[in-house]
Amino acid sequence: MENHSVLEVFGIHVTHDLLFTLSILLFIGTYAMIVLEKFFHRVPAALLGGFLAIFIGVLTPEQAWHSIDHNTIFLLLGMMVIVSILIESGFFSILSLKALQITKGNPLKILIVFTVLTGFLSAFLDNVTTVLFMIPILIGLTAKLKLNPVPYVIATVLASNIGGTATLIGDPPNIIIGSLGGFTFMDFIVNIAPIVILTHIVGSIAFVLYMKIRGDLKPQMTDQKEIEKLIAQQKAEYDVVLMRKGLIVFGITIFLFFMHHILHLEAGTIALFMASILLLWSKEDPEKIFERVEWTTLMFFMGLFIVIGGMEHTGVFEKVAHFTSNLLQEPMSSILILGGLSAFISGIVDNIPFTMAMANVLLDFGKTTTWNTEPLWWALALGACLGGNLTIIGASANVVAAGLAEREGYPIKFIDFLKMGTPVTIVTVIFALALLYLKYAIFGV
Repeated sequence: MENHSVLEVFGIHVTHDLLFTLSILLFIGTYAMIVLEKFFHRVPAALLGGFLAIFIGVLTPEQAWHSIDHNTIFLLLGMMVIVSILIESGFFSILSLKALQITKGNPLKILIVFTVLTGFLSAFLDNVTTVLFMIPILIGLTAKLKLNPVPYVIATVLASNIGGTATLIGDPPNIIIGSLGGFTFMDFIVNIAPIVILTHIVGSIAFVLYMKIRGDLKPQMTDQKEIEKLIAQQKAEYDVVLMRKGLIVFGITIFLFFMHHILHLEAGTIALFMASILLLWSKEDPEKIFERVEWTTLMFFMGLFIVIGGMEHTGVFEKVAHFTSNLLQEPMSSILILGGLSAFISGIVDNIPFTMAMANVLLDFGKTTTWNTEPLWWALALGACLGGNLTIIGASANVVAAGLAEREGYPIKFIDFLKMGTPVTIVTVIFALALLYLKYAIFGV
């Protein structure tokens, strides 16, 4: 049956320019509802925006389906299942107890340990996987110490996005840049990793200062004997057999993530395949395990992907990318312009379609210009990845962390994330791009 939009049914002539405008207005409206979370929950807001795109004809149902990043959905679902079984085995209870013993309940030590470890792991794992792994431990630990988990969760997810910028496999935009730009894993290690390490240190200082000013690092349990008593009372209940199976499958999954370029398999396919194996091997009740899956987070992503897919389909990102390329007149200033714009745009919309559009523009730009465009690729990587820290929907890891926190009774509001994410993003983006600028200005390489 032929598809007709509601506009055509009412006799409105549908042009590309009209759809272009409607896709932007639809995104703005959806975004406004997400921001106004006091009146609208972000999940139905995103779903309404997504299906309204189909209803008014910005996308056909088939185009809407293809606009959903199935790799992200599969990755999230697969890793949520694996993590759920590890939770059931008591693995995270043990880690939470170990973290409590190491930090001795000191809020500053907790912040540093989790942000540094998360940043490091995110460079070699997908940052969504890292967040799924770390956040349950962090929430359990801070709750035991009567601390508000929200600022600690936000700081940890910001560290995850910074750390994921360091390598080819750390964040999806880097994979796109590596593929289209022809850059290897070692190219990222040499050109980006040193900048990201220094940026992570600056970001960590920003976390500490922000939380210290707000009073979030003030211990709620000041009696050391009380803390020692709490540590002594903690007992982790666990199932050794189930934990062993879960860790074996988790380890194999991580190994296959490293090999996915050789295997020519998406990370999402690997995650869902290994989750299926673990469900069969563990013989856990699937209904019980699937109750732990963040279905609301998955639904939010699907709705948002369709809304953003409408802008991609009507050429909004392509037009923005070409507008950006017209600003690139001189090598050194172009680093700051492209990196800054990429950070801002990636903080508002999903960075994957923008990175894809901008990468193709850079390919064409490199054929027509006489100067070396390699610094622009690194500026795009830094901007697209670090810019994800700007808002709660700027990166997949942000949304996942918010969903995990909300499930445990600690909802993260859009404005709360913005208050911490904005200053950290501004500081880290400026610092990272300044380092990249100096690298080429001084050394020329």
